[in-house]
Amino acid sequence: MTKEYIYTEKAPSAIGAYSQAVKFNGIVYLSGQIPLDPKKMILISTEIEMQIEQVFINLSHVLNEAGSSLSEILKLNVYLTNLENFSKVNEHMEKIFKKPYPARAAIGIKELPKGALIEIDAIAAEKK
Repeated sequence: MTKEYIYTEKAPSAIGAYSQAVKFNGIVYLSGQIPLDPKKMILISTEIEMQIEQVFINLSHVLNEAGSSLSEILKLNVYLTNLENFSKVNEHMEKIFKKPYPARAAIGIKELPKGALIEIDAIAAEKK
């Protein structure tokens, strides 16, 4: 079994020493995505709703490149600079995912790279 390193220009390139994702044994491990425009590498908005949407768009592009999709997500880790935005994340997830929902942790933190309000990393299954 070998590791496959995933990269797509449709999602922001890494801003540090990491890969967008690594696939191993049918599982895709995604690095955290913040709401960057993939071409300009800047935040798409200061509004949390738009940032949440962009993070899921970025995750989707990486998953597609890895032969997976948002519907194959097993676990999400959501990092928020303001836990008052927790309900907005729930609202957005209810639009994307059907019950039963993936496992998830939500963590309040002081700050994120580039001033982002949200970051999400994930683990997903490869599509069969």
